[in-house]
Amino acid sequence: MQHQLSRYGLLLGNFATGLSVLAPAGMLAVLADGLHVGIRDAGLLVTFGAIILCVGSPVVAWLTTRIDRRTLLVTTLAVMTAGQAAMALAPNYATVLALRLATLAVAAVFTPQAASTIGLLVSARARSGAITFIFLGWSLAVAAGLPLIALIAAYAGWRGAFAFSAFASFVPCVLLAVGLPRQLTGPPLSLGSFTVLLRNVRILTLLAITILFIGGQFMVFTYLGPLLSRLAGASDKTIGLMFALYGVMGFIGNVVATRIVGSLGGWKTSAIFLACNLTGLVLWSAGAGVLALMAAGIFFLGLGFAATNSIQQARLVQVAPELASASVALNTSSVYVGQAIGSGLGGVMYAAGMLRQLGVVGVVFVAVAVAIWALTRDRAPRPASA
Repeated sequence: MQHQLSRYGLLLGNFATGLSVLAPAGMLAVLADGLHVGIRDAGLLVTFGAIILCVGSPVVAWLTTRIDRRTLLVTTLAVMTAGQAAMALAPNYATVLALRLATLAVAAVFTPQAASTIGLLVSARARSGAITFIFLGWSLAVAAGLPLIALIAAYAGWRGAFAFSAFASFVPCVLLAVGLPRQLTGPPLSLGSFTVLLRNVRILTLLAITILFIGGQFMVFTYLGPLLSRLAGASDKTIGLMFALYGVMGFIGNVVATRIVGSLGGWKTSAIFLACNLTGLVLWSAGAGVLALMAAGIFFLGLGFAATNSIQQARLVQVAPELASASVALNTSSVYVGQAIGSGLGGVMYAAGMLRQLGVVGVVFVAVAVAIWALTRDRAPRPASA
């Protein structure tokens, strides 16, 4: 029973983290209107948050390596709960931005330490599947969380949406407080742990794939609502349905990846879902302005997004299992680098009126990721040490 509470607590903790990171994208127009700023400035809540996260993930993983995982993860979720509750009461854009950056600086610890923690609770044979399972939380954040954020924001405003996000962090906080065993710690990390990983060409190529495919996705995803509205005249209800489609397909893709990675291996599985990302952006770009084609693009983008990242995490852990906290922290950091690049460049292009070109740049990003993928065929992992 305690083990199951831990598994679902870690999954829901990733749901809460994903929602914390992505929530502004689900209510971008409402935020911009309510805080009296432009769409690009509202998008900077994603961009600046991603910058904080990409720096904070490896640094916080190192600083907290000797802290009991139960204490660390519960405290992290408690801070996320309080931070987002405070955002719901914030008087203006500057306060929301400051609170968001402070909250995400702490939230940076959750995802890598969750992956490391589940690795301590299961056997080596079950590790890849368990890591992929808890990353279903990110898929759920998009599949269920973002449509709910969009719906709540439409009826209760951005304050109500942040309040919901705070509640979403509170639930796993309680589950992990009850379910995680005490005195659970992994191998201590030193700065040398990161040095070892960054000297490993295989690790670097995997991280490059993460940055590129996430960057390509976030060129479009950050501005999905406004793009659908301006290019295809989509209503708020249709935009909510498109977020739901993206998220549901993300959840399905992650479930499928969890089932097939054991038989196909990480390299072949990642090929399938990278191809989905590329197909989605090609369809979106070719069909910009045609709602049916844009929806088809969203279908494939959702199918590939979460699954590709989950497989990336699992492949990195397999390369150096004893340095899982460090490698997953670096990949999480790479996710946020990609988000910062994609949302930042996308914001510049959106402000310049280059709405149709956003997807084309995304295609280039993911095509380069696919080219690098060809260099990363699975092989037996070699030991690494700090």
